[in-house]
Amino acid sequence: MSAVEDRLAEIGLTVPEVVPPVAAYTPAVRTGSYVYVSGQLPMVAGAMAATGKVGADVTPEQAKELAQASALNAIAALKSVIGDLDKVTRVVKVVGFVACVPEFTGAPGVINGASELFGTAFGERGVHARSAVGVASLPLDAAVEVEAVFEVAD
Repeated sequence: MSAVEDRLAEIGLTVPEVVPPVAAYTPAVRTGSYVYVSGQLPMVAGAMAATGKVGADVTPEQAKELAQASALNAIAALKSVIGDLDKVTRVVKVVGFVACVPEFTGAPGVINGASELFGTAFGERGVHARSAVGVASLPLDAAVEVEAVFEVAD
């Protein structure tokens, strides 16, 4: 097991199986020293952890947990491409989408769930650039979606 997986285990998490794509794409692709992870939904054990809009059906606190689940799925997609998570030299960029009611302005706080998990998993290498965007809807009525770019060593 990698040091990254050890750090996740310390907070009670394990890297899950890769979530199968819900459309015509691959969960992750490597080009050179970068791995681009497609948008990951908060699927847990093959099912959506929660659905609906933040600010109506889902609380911001629940949505932050969903962002963490999405980030964990991103780590799983990453691992499927590189094998050893200790090869990550940097989390470069994270983009988080939050399906929310129009007046909800807390998308950055929600996506902190993903950013904080990357920080826990990768330490200083987990510090990244980021966007957090409120949107009208997401696939499968998900409340959150997270995509990421990682730099990796050979």
